[in-house]
Amino acid sequence: MSEEFHKIRRLPPYVFEEVNRLKAAARARGADIVDLGMGNPDLPTPSFVVDKLCEAARDPRAHRYSASKGIAGLRRAQAGYYERRFGVKLDPNRQVVATLGSKEGFANMAQAITAPGDVILCPNPTYPIHAFGFLMAGGTIRSIPAEPGDELLAAVDRAVRHSIPKPLAIVLNYPSNPTAYVAGLDFYAEVVALAKKHEIIVLSDLAYAEIFFDDAPPPSILQVPGAIDVAVEFTSMSKTFSMPGWRIGFAVGNERLIAALARVKSYLDYGAFTPIQVAATAALNGGDNAIGEVRSIYRKRRDVLVESFGRAGFPVPAPSSTMFAWAPIPEPYRRLGSLEFSKLLVEKADVAVAPGIGFGEYGDEFVRIALVENEHRIRQAARNIKRFLAPAQEARQNVVTFSRSA
Repeated sequence: MSEEFHKIRRLPPYVFEEVNRLKAAARARGADIVDLGMGNPDLPTPSFVVDKLCEAARDPRAHRYSASKGIAGLRRAQAGYYERRFGVKLDPNRQVVATLGSKEGFANMAQAITAPGDVILCPNPTYPIHAFGFLMAGGTIRSIPAEPGDELLAAVDRAVRHSIPKPLAIVLNYPSNPTAYVAGLDFYAEVVALAKKHEIIVLSDLAYAEIFFDDAPPPSILQVPGAIDVAVEFTSMSKTFSMPGWRIGFAVGNERLIAALARVKSYLDYGAFTPIQVAATAALNGGDNAIGEVRSIYRKRRDVLVESFGRAGFPVPAPSSTMFAWAPIPEPYRRLGSLEFSKLLVEKADVAVAPGIGFGEYGDEFVRIALVENEHRIRQAARNIKRFLAPAQEARQNVVTFSRSA
């Protein structure tokens, strides 16, 4: 009984846990850690959503088992959101399932469709569940580029020609966690055409559809004509309405895939607490102003992060979407890799970030910085990092000065 179980052996060490342990130890010593690591929104859930939860929770009838695929009103509300936002019409009874967050939705879809040895095409770097949900289900991951474009499409084409067995599915995530890449409808159209040609399932994670900072909102793959023949899309209320602990998300799209997911879920859960689903329905039906407020706050935090970290000697590319910045490790520390650099930031600068290696091997020269602290705290983090980076920057400047004088 000393060997690890088969599925546990398939999972690598959880690298974020190393940073979390250091963070907890530092706080135990009294350090004031500015935590920009986990994407755990600090904004409160809109008051009208909380009020609806309290109202529904007082009804004893709501205390019984709920509906695994989501109560009818919630599924109708999600279908209504898709029609308003994307112009996509969905049948709430056959093309919409409520999930316990998009993460659970992905994991359960993997259980529903994956046979041992099935090949899944997955971006690298990407959100961990995109790969590990399928690994735990017995699948095999083949990495493709994370950035939408010709290289990704060419990688899919190569995989179809050279993978045995042929790939079952391709995972997409735009706006992307962690990279903040955004895809356009032209790219989605090419993916759908490839998927139809080669009979591949497309699983699109659109959890950050409403956290964007440019004028054009990110599209849904289901806006492409015929996409619903091959695609399912996952969304979440965690960031859109600052409801991460409520665990409400959705899978929508292809009827056959939605039915498979619903069947697996019926064996695994009874759905979220009914009052939570009632409150989520109210959010979808009347929360457009709240979405705009959340977006505005993240935009201001992004601007403060980019400006203050840049002045501190840690240039951060401005993300056009999501609540994350994907930042190259400063040159003097890049050789350390993202995990060791992240540990150094906790120990020497009292700042926590997420190591890029946790999102895939091709993320190891980056860290992910979450916009989950207010503007004052972000500036405090920048000051701490400036002090930490100063010796290396001074040494580098001295080398440049010496070489010029020589």
